[in-house]
Amino acid sequence: MLLDVSCTTCGRAYPADGFPYCCPSCGGLYDSPSTIDFDPTRVDRAQPGIWRYHYTFGLPNGFWAVSLGEGNTPLVWAEAFGRKVAFKCEFLNPTGSFKDRGSAVLAALLRARGIREVVEDSSGNAGASLAAYAARAGIQAQIFVPESASGPKRTQIEAYGAKLTSIPGTRADVAEAVKKTADTGRVYASHAHLPFNIPGYATAAYEIFEQLGDEMPGALVVPAGQGGLLLGLVRGFDALRIANKTTTIPKLIGVQARACAPLWAMFTAGGAGLASVTENSTLAEGVRVRVPLRGEAVVAAMKKSGGRFTIVDEEDILPGRDALARRGFYVEPTSAIVWPALEQTIQDLADPLVVVLTGSGLKYG
Repeated sequence: MLLDVSCTTCGRAYPADGFPYCCPSCGGLYDSPSTIDFDPTRVDRAQPGIWRYHYTFGLPNGFWAVSLGEGNTPLVWAEAFGRKVAFKCEFLNPTGSFKDRGSAVLAALLRARGIREVVEDSSGNAGASLAAYAARAGIQAQIFVPESASGPKRTQIEAYGAKLTSIPGTRADVAEAVKKTADTGRVYASHAHLPFNIPGYATAAYEIFEQLGDEMPGALVVPAGQGGLLLGLVRGFDALRIANKTTTIPKLIGVQARACAPLWAMFTAGGAGLASVTENSTLAEGVRVRVPLRGEAVVAAMKKSGGRFTIVDEEDILPGRDALARRGFYVEPTSAIVWPALEQTIQDLADPLVVVLTGSGLKYG
């Protein structure tokens, strides 16, 4: 089993059979309370990308690595606001987003458990990623998306052979629709409810550390919707710290669109802040999540890093995308929110400064 996954409400361990998205006993959320066991002597340099760190995934013996070449994305230095900044190019993963790190691990576990059909909901990137890795693993996928999902992402999902189901309304309406389907007995391979993608995201932390010459970043700037990538990065850097590779972890800056900023609200006003959050329309569709399921864990992880959340106004998103493009980075608006956030915070961030670019500009339109 992947680490020691258990219900965060009642403490029951994740079952050895089946693939429930929530605890069958109490409906609680699953997570892994233990720190990832990172051992630099066990890194398998003969394996590609994230699979160098496969021992941290806790997959069963004899698993098949479901891979399309994910991970090992470049760290590219460029000037930004008078500073040299390292851009982690996650948009160069196989399906064009960081989600591939998590989907590869999830698909490997699904295949190991004999799952052959799954459903998932997404604003686009997670759905496209799961559709690709499901196809690679011989699994049939049905992806639920909002009607507002961008055309290229919808085309990408269908190209992988997944069934695309478009739902009117908000992102929350899409989540409700897929849960109703899951309640009929379908396996819900949720990137939000299930924790199995998080150790995959943590591999980005190991790579950044190695790419900086075994040095911990001073700070990272990262877009955040559900906050899974942030959680994975914090856990990955914490695992490196515990492995005696460093004594600190970098300060993380999580970025949200002002139109829908629940993590920022929770960070600044506590749990009560969530009540005032609405799911307004935003160009940054990938971070349009009104109720992040792991919100409390993500906020706690950010505080542990000494970081914080910041919000970006809608009118600053496309200029941010253009500024990044003029430096050679063609990213979608969701990813581009890091640029105005960097302008807001750069004076408070230590070197080496890393900015994570999460999704390709080819997926927007």
